[in-house]
Amino acid sequence: MNEWPKIELEDTVGDVLRKTMRGCRLDLQALAKATNIATQSLESWLAERSVPNADEAAVLAAALGMEARRFQRRAAGAWYPGEVESPRAHRHPQLPHPSNGYVVYASSEGGPAAVVDPAGDPEVLLARLHERRLDLAYILITHKHDDHCDAADAVAAAYPDARIVMHAVDAPAIGALSKRALPVRKGERLPFGSTAIESIPTPGHTDGSSCFLIGDLLFTGDTLFAGSVGGCFGDRFGYTDILASIRRELFTLPAETAVFPGHGPPTRIGWERNENPFFFEKDAAR
Repeated sequence: MNEWPKIELEDTVGDVLRKTMRGCRLDLQALAKATNIATQSLESWLAERSVPNADEAAVLAAALGMEARRFQRRAAGAWYPGEVESPRAHRHPQLPHPSNGYVVYASSEGGPAAVVDPAGDPEVLLARLHERRLDLAYILITHKHDDHCDAADAVAAAYPDARIVMHAVDAPAIGALSKRALPVRKGERLPFGSTAIESIPTPGHTDGSSCFLIGDLLFTGDTLFAGSVGGCFGDRFGYTDILASIRRELFTLPAETAVFPGHGPPTRIGWERNENPFFFEKDAAR
């Protein structure tokens, strides 16, 4: 998939710290007390002015429930996912948003297509989709945030026969289109050429966050990123839920499963089980 230049990981070390602090309900003073690290150092890391050294990273990981070796590697800038390519998946522009959307085909020869997370300038997006002369069967929406669904109206109007799939809890974000949406149900398989689209509810980032598995391609929205996880903005579900969703629903998939996230570069399930600092070695033994 040569449309992927090498892009930065979605989360910096400061972002990872911020998410784990919020998830563990530790403010700056509480973390300083738990780690015996000066607040000035913590502030510098959170502000991206510097990064913790290996010893500091190990202390932080212990206090925040992260895997020390993995967080040390992230702090040292020593990890980036390997190359992931698929002739069936193509990233589409989402400007002015920084998010990723995708066109995915049922087979490498083409055939029916699905759009994952239509967002951004609708004219730019539709021009790209029309270039591909799509037989668009589905509009798949991973969650309710604007940078993943605010062009759904335009795409649905241009492709009125495409079926919209979105979790019922998040579907009000697409307004009247929600009445047309097929609700995400765990394990449901929708026909897609010679394969199928499997819906996977993964609450945590939002209450209705979901992933879509199409053969050996997994579209994770803002649930799982390369080397990180999404922030938590739900009313019913939160930090422990997003981690549990990933362990239970995603890390049980084959290691070679390609992961196409809503932000940052693509990755693979095996790499995340082995390197994501939010998880531990026992999570890799699946």
